Amino acid sequence: MNMNEFILILGMALVTFLIRYPIIGMSGRIKLSPQFLQLLSYVPPAVLTAIVVPAVLIPTGDQILLDYTNARLIGAIAAILVGVWRKNLLLTIVVGMVAFFAWQWLLSFT
Repeated sequence: MNMNEFILILGMALVTFLIRYPIIGMSGRIKLSPQFLQLLSYVPPAVLTAIVVPAVLIPTGDQILLDYTNARLIGAIAAILVGVWRKNLLLTIVVGMVAFFAWQWLLSFT
């Protein structure tokens, strides 16, 4: 790593620290309403959905693929069904990944 890369990384770390520290430092002094705290609880699922849905529905990056050749879609459907049924995160991940890889393997024969 040369000196320019080191300075760039140091600068990014400093900027990240400076824009986040004031909020963290004042967090003990700011009282948020229960409604706002409830609203904040929806942020992680919304962000995760925004990341996962395009990756599942547009695996090639250029068109939506909603047929049996989309192994990601099959894995996601399996994971959703198991997640709703069992409400177990580890089982949901394992079943989704097994369904994805098994479907991908089965598609390799066609």
